[in-house]
Amino acid sequence: MIQRVFVIICLFPLNQAALPLVINTWNFENAANAAWSALQKGGSVLDAVERGCSQCELEQCDGSVGFGGSPDERGETTLDAMLMNGDTMEVGAVADLRRVKNAVGVARAVMEHTEHTFIVGESATIFAENMGFMSEDLSTNKSIAIFSQWLQQNCQPNYRKNVFPDPSKSCGPYKPKAKLWKPKNPKGNFDPSSHDTIGMIAIGKNGQVAAATSTNGATHKIPGRVGDSPVAGAGAYADSTAGGAAATGDGDIMMRFLPSFLAVDLMRNGAQPTVACKMAISRIKKYYPNFFGAIICANTTGGYGAACNKRPGFSQFPFMVVNPQTNQSQLQKVDCF
Repeated sequence: MIQRVFVIICLFPLNQAALPLVINTWNFENAANAAWSALQKGGSVLDAVERGCSQCELEQCDGSVGFGGSPDERGETTLDAMLMNGDTMEVGAVADLRRVKNAVGVARAVMEHTEHTFIVGESATIFAENMGFMSEDLSTNKSIAIFSQWLQQNCQPNYRKNVFPDPSKSCGPYKPKAKLWKPKNPKGNFDPSSHDTIGMIAIGKNGQVAAATSTNGATHKIPGRVGDSPVAGAGAYADSTAGGAAATGDGDIMMRFLPSFLAVDLMRNGAQPTVACKMAISRIKKYYPNFFGAIICANTTGGYGAACNKRPGFSQFPFMVVNPQTNQSQLQKVDCF
């Protein structure tokens, strides 16, 4: 049995420059290694980010990527994913994808076999099947158990508000309340420990940039909900004239600010990656000081960094990096602010 070893690097600055480069959210070591292997075998940066995210889909990383995790209000697992080519600015994305495990692969098919950018829902599944992807059940014993327990707990927590019956006490079906109100202390249903979207950036030796994401979304989400992950500029963004960025966290909040686009644009205007990440997070903190979120950034010279919002129970953010200086995946952590 091979023991996996994670190395926490404290000696290398977060803007250490070297190309090619692979960086991804969270401690998904095998995903980083898969992407790096694709580059070492002569694959493109787009091949690398697809391969890395596909690895997480296969491994069901933390239960928040791929099949068998994050059942929605109906108990179904659905998937969101996107890729972006920083050379051509092409994007392929899918959301609310059902019965197909390789969501990031379907997103690439959208990019390469259609003139569209984003396909959703049952139509995304039909498209995937037509492209040759296998249709199979995304539920597992684990996801079924999560859903059953949620029902037994009167559907707590959930994402409903201003409805009756009282969503804090019972299940639906719900209807809108005539009078809207805001609770003094918002529920804060988004749990960092159960939602670890993979976002990945790869930069080639000549500065080519690609980014990708994959997730099964927020647990107990309302059916049809789409978060930030498959949205270009929100979940990830790539531009080979500047760099790439990818986000993870409370997508319903983060997508309103397009943090990945903002971070890349800041790097285009001269900001170092760590500074760009912090500024993108700060923009959101101004309106939602207690939100859960983090972002990774990398520029076209191989500099990289990360930032996260500090909140109770979440004070550091882990991410993986591979570059020629080490030639192996390394776990790094950044203190949240």
